[in-house]
Order: sequence, then structure tokens, then C-alpha cells
Amino acid sequence: MGGIRAGVDYTIEDYHSYENLAMVIMPGGLSWEENDYIEIKEFVKQLIDRNIPVAAICGATYFLCKHGFLDHVKHTGDSLEYFKSAKNYKGEDHYIPAQVVVDGGIMTANETAAVEFAYEIFKILKIDSDEEMSQWYDNFKNGAVRQI
Repeated sequence: MGGIRAGVDYTIEDYHSYENLAMVIMPGGLSWEENDYIEIKEFVKQLIDRNIPVAAICGATYFLCKHGFLDHVKHTGDSLEYFKSAKNYKGEDHYIPAQVVVDGGIMTANETAAVEFAYEIFKILKIDSDEEMSQWYDNFKNGAVRQI
């Protein structure tokens, strides 16, 4: 798309160096619901066991839900009803209807929370000063040009 080419640097099977891994970001999409992705499930378990943050948005939150990663942490997603459709989901008491929720090293966001999701990632990774990140968030959430 747009002439951008992407390639794979590592496969999950080849990835063994967790020391330099700051976070894993899981993009949304429908395939998370349609597939179990057992190799990704095992990878996410290793990340959580190593206290490496995992950030998921939209359909990726459903993946975390259906594999039990959200059963004991506060979380959000596209809807509680959607999560309840997942067999074995036990995290209903921890569901919060919000744009983004961060708890226990897991960040979840609903499908409309792209700016909030990015902002929380920036804060966890400390990519800039608090002031710069707040300004970035304000600009992208409210627009650079504001009507008076």
C-alpha cells in the first residue's frame, strides 16, 4: 500500500532475545477471532512471564480474552458482550468500558481508541517528556487548528 514494503525480521520461533524487547504491540483485525494462533499465545505468555508490556487494540483484545490473559487484570475492548462470546472468558468482573485500560503489564483499547492507544504506549515507553507527550495527545485528539 502506498509503495511501502514490509518484511519480517524475526519469526516467533526464531525470537529468543527478550532483553532488548521494550513492548509488543498487537494490531487489531478480524483474524484474531477466526484463528487461535497458538504460537502467538505461547509468545504472549512468555512476554507476560518476563514482565514485558503487551498492548492490544480492537480484535487483538479478543485474542487476549479468549486465551485467558484478561481473566485477572482490568481491561477493555470493543464490548463486554463480544468478550462474553469467547468460550472460557472469566474476566467479566475486570472489564471496564473505556477507551484504554492499562493493568498488570497489559494494555487494551477498543477499536475507536487509536490516539489514546498511541498515547499510552508513548507514556509506557517514555519516548518524550510528559509535556511533549501531552501536547502531542492534545493536538491529535483535538486538532492543531481550533475554532474560537
